[in-house]
Parts: sequence; C-alpha cells; structure tokens
Amino acid sequence: MRVTNIFEKLIPIFQDVFDDDMMIVNEKTQADDIEEWDSLAHIRLVISIEKAFDLRFSTDEISNLANVGDMAKLILSKTN
Repeated sequence: MRVTNIFEKLIPIFQDVFDDDMMIVNEKTQADDIEEWDSLAHIRLVISIEKAFDLRFSTDEISNLANVGDMAKLILSKTN
C-alpha cells in the first residue's frame, strides 16, 4: 500500500466522521484546522480508521500524531 492509497481511503472517513461530503484533508491537516475536531470526534475518527484499515493503534501512537500525514505514515508502517 502507498500513501496515496491511504489518503484515498482516509478522505471518505473524514467526510463521514465530520459529516462534510466536501471535506478534503492533506498531509498537513491537523485538528486545529477543523472546527468540529474535538476529543469525541477524535475518538470516532481513530475507531473508524482502525476499522477501515483493520488495525489497532496504541495510545502512544495516537498521542504522537501531529497531523494527517503522520497518521498516513503510521497506517503505512502497520500495513506493510
């Protein structure tokens, strides 16, 4: 799997979690960029991503993420 494939799967997840069909995220997108991205949305997002990619994140892994690019790299490392 490549980072571009990961973003193809991540964008619809973000659109669903934040209920915005027009939302586009990129490597630099972070929680501060999305007004609705609060702690509850963060949990829903992580769970949705885990289900979509059939993997699990540790608390440490999640707390070390600065942006969506970091999330994509983490997914890539867990799927290869």
